[in-house]
Amino acid sequence: MESLAPLLAVDPQVEILLFGGGTQMTPVDPAVRAHLREAGIVVEPMDTGAACRTYSILAAEARRVAAALIAID
Repeated sequence: MESLAPLLAVDPQVEILLFGGGTQMTPVDPAVRAHLREAGIVVEPMDTGAACRTYSILAAEARRVAAALIAID
């Protein structure tokens, strides 16, 4: 939860966090998901490629989006 502090401090607040879990979708821990939901942030897990593409689309729509990405070799 400590590592989420910078995300929660952004102004204006992020509304969507895309989590790119590498080559496959990785589930987000329910406690982390609940913590983010309480802050008004929806977390969407997906593979990293999909997260990058989705980020580009949402950013182009001026949505308040952030991404946490695991690199793919």
